[in-house]
Amino acid sequence: MQRAFFIKRLNDHIQYMKKINATLSGEGDFYGTKHTECKLGQWLYGDGIREVESLNSDRAKTIFDSIFDPHERFHNVSKRALECKSSNDEDGMQAAVTEMHVLSNTISQKLLELDDIALKC
Repeated sequence: MQRAFFIKRLNDHIQYMKKINATLSGEGDFYGTKHTECKLGQWLYGDGIREVESLNSDRAKTIFDSIFDPHERFHNVSKRALECKSSNDEDGMQAAVTEMHVLSNTISQKLLELDDIALKC
């Protein structure tokens, strides 16, 4: 497996986050997708398991499985941030953005761990 593969998934997530942040700052019009419809979600619910299993690593499988919850929560929180923005709830938006960034960091770290495992295979 190409080492850059998990980095590509990470980049997909970062690009999604940039679009959300642009809308929150008034510079975009992206209002998000369901967690199964973004590029990372399509991979998680599609080819991801097969590609992770090809690493022959129980640790990689465990890490992969642990991405689903924070990824779904990230989408829910980003939706809440956008809703707060549209209703002029600045405090609610800031709280949601903070949670969104924490979840994004969790997802990013897990993808980097998968990348590290792939490098060692």
